[in-house]
Amino acid sequence: MSKSIFVNLPVKDLKRTVVFFTKLGYSFNAQFTNDNATCMNVGENIFVMLLVESFFKTFISKDIADAKKTCEVLVALSNESRQQVNQVVDAAVAAGATEHRPAQDHGFMYSRSFEDLDGHIWEHVWMDPAHVQK
Repeated sequence: MSKSIFVNLPVKDLKRTVVFFTKLGYSFNAQFTNDNATCMNVGENIFVMLLVESFFKTFISKDIADAKKTCEVLVALSNESRQQVNQVVDAAVAAGATEHRPAQDHGFMYSRSFEDLDGHIWEHVWMDPAHVQK
């Protein structure tokens, strides 16, 4: 059985967040969607559970970090090309995100990142397959 990853993130406005990520091309699993949460399909066996803050709080005993002031997680996703990195980040900015930092170009690796509507940082990365050791 293959492993899956479920990243759980708190959000202030679930409907607004779904609209935002839909503009980036993501789809959602209706089976795991209600007024408190949705399951965003990111890739094969990669999912992001977007949870309304009050519901997210039922899973933890600590305070929820204010992602606009602090950073607890940096979500990094691989992309197939530099162009795809640019397309995703440009679409995010057009949909209301802010670019987190300038593009990082190391020749064999290229990345850009954005902060989503709740301040979570999403980094999109391309690596030249010729430089990736297997």
